[in-house]
Amino acid sequence: MRDAKLERGPGEAAVLREGPVAGGGCKASRCGSSAREDELPDAIREKVRRHPCYSEEAHHHYARMHVAVAPACNIQCNYCNRKFDCANESRPGVVSERLSPAQAVAKVAAVAGAIAQMSVVGIAGPGDPLANPEKTFATLRGVAAILPDVHLCLSTNGLALPDHVDEIIRLNVHHVTITINAIDPQVASRIYPWIFYDHRRIRGLEAAEILCARQMEGLRMLVARGVLCKVNSVLIPGVNEDHLVQVNRVVKAEGAFLHNIMPLISAPEHGTAFGLSGQRAPTAQELKAVQDRCAGGAALMRHCRQCRADAVGLLGEDRAAEFTLQKIASIPVQPDHAVRRAAQARIEETRREDARARHAQEPPLPMAAPGVRAQVAVATSGAGRINVHFGRAREFQIYEVDAQGVRFAGHRRVDLKGEDAMADEERLHAAVCSLNDCAAVLAARIGAYPRERLAAAGIEAVERFAEGLIHVSIRGWFHDYAGRVERGETVHRTGQDAPLRQGAYVVA
Repeated sequence: MRDAKLERGPGEAAVLREGPVAGGGCKASRCGSSAREDELPDAIREKVRRHPCYSEEAHHHYARMHVAVAPACNIQCNYCNRKFDCANESRPGVVSERLSPAQAVAKVAAVAGAIAQMSVVGIAGPGDPLANPEKTFATLRGVAAILPDVHLCLSTNGLALPDHVDEIIRLNVHHVTITINAIDPQVASRIYPWIFYDHRRIRGLEAAEILCARQMEGLRMLVARGVLCKVNSVLIPGVNEDHLVQVNRVVKAEGAFLHNIMPLISAPEHGTAFGLSGQRAPTAQELKAVQDRCAGGAALMRHCRQCRADAVGLLGEDRAAEFTLQKIASIPVQPDHAVRRAAQARIEETRREDARARHAQEPPLPMAAPGVRAQVAVATSGAGRINVHFGRAREFQIYEVDAQGVRFAGHRRVDLKGEDAMADEERLHAAVCSLNDCAAVLAARIGAYPRERLAAAGIEAVERFAEGLIHVSIRGWFHDYAGRVERGETVHRTGQDAPLRQGAYVVA
């Protein structure tokens, strides 16, 4: 793989130049969550097979846990406000309890005993793990001692990363996420007011130049040592939405395994600089458009849930409230490794059986209508099946399907509080708006009134594939749909003909 270097003239944005061969890294055509696992090199396949963030398939089966041991941060982001004890908020930087390393290790043991499919322990805040290196590395050492089978991860803004690569390698941290919102300091200076580096607070363009350089240096160092790197980028309309395409190309050239482009969260009640200034978040459609423009660059992660820094459970669920310090006092602190091995072996057997079923059951995709492409929403709680009632869905997984196959495209959340899901008119309106660019929604069951509301929005309600495998079911639906389109029995929706609704109801 050829290494890429960032070169810049006075007042110019970074330009990708090809340089000499670098060590480590992945070929993007073979790596990433969209790649088939059997196409990956053996060593990489073993690292991602049970990692829900690095494998789109694994996130249906395996759980992760974040431990909040890193309160301090060395930069300020205009989209961040590290609130404490915000139990109803699901966003990065939010925690209900800050932990000491010893408390974190005890909590990991309790969770591992209760959630056998928990395969990843990561540190993502609520500040920056590498701005708290003693606490971070003490926690990782403690976790490795009691759970040698889990993947260790950390997520960092990258400012201090080059100083800690050797310790990351010593601790067998195979997965590191770096938040890189810009490679051009002019763009970055609109996102970061200041950094704290070399014992001083630095502001403006100088701060942005240092941060951008350190992020890329850290990425290169990790890739050269064989660490899988995921790059997170926050999409900020009017600031970096066009620039992120260049970020994607550059991090691919530097060997990043995945690029995760996430929507800005900017509600005013969160108290962030962007939220208070009126900076809007992107719509789900705008997010997808930027992701689609990155096609051919670094492989994209589209199943991110922008987890809290104390999240526990499958992606898309959070069981942290079950494992507070008070509650884990009554939970055995020594996980049963035999039980964990058996549970994960059953998961792998289920994955193999599902793969065989997909191969045996998937109907051929119609070739008579090669121009037909559709987006489909799926109500699922995991395991790769359509197994949630439309009225109980808090999020929908989005897939694209055409004559070439079925592809995961993202998810849409319905972030309204309340237990009686679709009995509430506002929640139903939110769900319909969030799916307004989809041709169909597949759920285990859909009530008569929601079915009418979906139909009025041009969305087909489908429940005949209840409990079916997602990919098989979508192919079955599309085979019928493409035939109806070709016969003129239904109007073909491209996904781009739906109105782009602004506001709280369209959330990626």
